[in-house]
Amino acid sequence: MKTKNKLVRMSKVLSLSFSIFIQIYWYKIRKKPEAEWEKLWGKIGERFRKTLFELEGLLIKIGQMLSIRADLLPNAFIHQIQDLIDKVPPSNWSDVQEILEMEWGDPLNHHFLSIEKDAIASASIGEVYKGVLKDGTKVAIKVQRPNINSIVQIDFRTLGIIIWFADHFVPVPKGFINFKVLFKELKQVIERELDFTKELKAILYFRERFKDVDVVQIPSVYSELSTSKVLVMEWVEGIRITNVEALDQLEVSRHELAQRLIEVFLPQWIEPGTFHADPHPGNVLVSKEGQIILLDFGMVGEITNKDAANFQGLIESFLSKNYAKAVVCLSHLGFLLPDAESRTIERLLAEFMSFQPAQLKEMDLIALKLEMNDMIQALPIQVPTRFVFLGRSFVTIEGILRNLAPEEELIDLGKPVFMEWLNKQGNNKWSFIWQWIQSQPIFKIFHSVTEFLNTPQTLEHLKETEQRRQFQFIIYENHKKQLFQLTLLGFTGITAGIYTSHPLIWKLSVGVSAFSSIGYIICSYKQKKWMKYMHEKRRG
Repeated sequence: MKTKNKLVRMSKVLSLSFSIFIQIYWYKIRKKPEAEWEKLWGKIGERFRKTLFELEGLLIKIGQMLSIRADLLPNAFIHQIQDLIDKVPPSNWSDVQEILEMEWGDPLNHHFLSIEKDAIASASIGEVYKGVLKDGTKVAIKVQRPNINSIVQIDFRTLGIIIWFADHFVPVPKGFINFKVLFKELKQVIERELDFTKELKAILYFRERFKDVDVVQIPSVYSELSTSKVLVMEWVEGIRITNVEALDQLEVSRHELAQRLIEVFLPQWIEPGTFHADPHPGNVLVSKEGQIILLDFGMVGEITNKDAANFQGLIESFLSKNYAKAVVCLSHLGFLLPDAESRTIERLLAEFMSFQPAQLKEMDLIALKLEMNDMIQALPIQVPTRFVFLGRSFVTIEGILRNLAPEEELIDLGKPVFMEWLNKQGNNKWSFIWQWIQSQPIFKIFHSVTEFLNTPQTLEHLKETEQRRQFQFIIYENHKKQLFQLTLLGFTGITAGIYTSHPLIWKLSVGVSAFSSIGYIICSYKQKKWMKYMHEKRRG
């Protein structure tokens, strides 16, 4: 790493962070116009990016995480850091050799015929070297960077200070982002990446999960040579999935490759289990036979059974255009803040889903994306921290697909893959099919007729509901009236007691007045709260 001195590293990160805080507060106090804010965030993003590349280590990972948080950060800032990748120079071979021999407890020639001393890939956590085993088998050797543990610990301490300051002094809307949860999530992910035994388990998991899927290839691992700092894997040859010129020489079309990529990742996004959270182009290759090769399982995420059920419910609701159910699913998943209005979100979903593929082709997609980012920031919508890596996976694959098949619509590419996935779901598929049938025009007519025939019962129900509400309102009003009269009676008693100099009367009257006044205040508060609830219920 370029900057290893602990104090220098910490001071650079802290000075960057606090200068950003001061600039933001200064602009806020001076009430700068929106155009000035855009320029400021652009400058902040540029400085942020340069500092990350200078210091490397954990900070590159932080930048990569922030680059997909368009729901939290301004577009000008995101634009500056959205292309962050691990551009880290490799370590000295002597330091790497020392780690390998220490981990294996033997000289390198005890296990290998040869190891190339130039790294074929170098990232913020580890770097990869090509080697040949004693039996002539080619392997990839992933080695943890020298001193990375101490650098990460320094960065965690520094980040902890920044998070504490942001949590206490940065004015963000309530419920918008939990800095402590974000820090905890980041720490868990990085600590997982630092332990290569966990990546080994992830590789074994994915090999088992996709063992019957012909279109995907996941390298095998050599467990006997792998440790917490070293991972030895099968060497696989492949074409980078962004190298379209080379892909065009294959027998498999780019259209089919795009569908194979969806086939590999769709189940990871909507089924319970582990998903690949870092499928950038360097980690996704294509074999000569057209198989999708997945590499680097250091960053993975988890989808629970409950979240998978809600994601599948979300798909059902979009198929049937039942946006009320979609809002419920989004709420259960945690994408909506507490003050989100259901009807507003329903209308937005309906408008968004009304776009036709032909319309999207005519639009400026970059401008549309920026507009969507602005809308997300303006609405009571958040991306739950637990889905940050799922979003990273989805957005990365979306970009790859657009590069692979730029003339085709993602919906058209994904539909046959989804239907094939649906066909494998057993009884669950009938729920999806029924939802789709209900969305067809003939069923819309049926629903309209049904609603018309049920109108008398609906009106009667509304009438009864309104009568109950009116009755409850009258009860509150009567209680308030009685308590007000009792308060007046108490004040009269106090006056009479003072006038007649009878202490028992005025003391008793004071107690009655105090009791009835407090009761009146409580009853008024309950009525006001009830009326607010009923107003929201009507509006929702």
